[in-house]
Amino acid sequence: MNMRTLCLAVLLILPAPAMAQSCFDLWVGRNTIYDNNGYCFKSRLGRTYFDNADCYTNNARLSKAEHRRVARIKAQEKRRGCRIRTNVSYYNSRYY
Repeated sequence: MNMRTLCLAVLLILPAPAMAQSCFDLWVGRNTIYDNNGYCFKSRLGRTYFDNADCYTNNARLSKAEHRRVARIKAQEKRRGCRIRTNVSYYNSRYY
């Protein structure tokens, strides 16, 4: 099990109020689901963070549970007004 998968597993079992996550954490959590399903990232940040070395699709097939998790994360991102700059190749906390 790689570190991203382990982190995602922890995120999935923690209750929502206990997860005081940043917008970047939410972005990583959501995109880790896609990465684990072979998605090839197009954004500069996505390619840098997730590497794309093992990607194989531009249309990742998610399970129903994964779709629900992505929807919950997107809703949380929307509530917080998250806007991740994906045209950069590194994470800088000043921007998030």
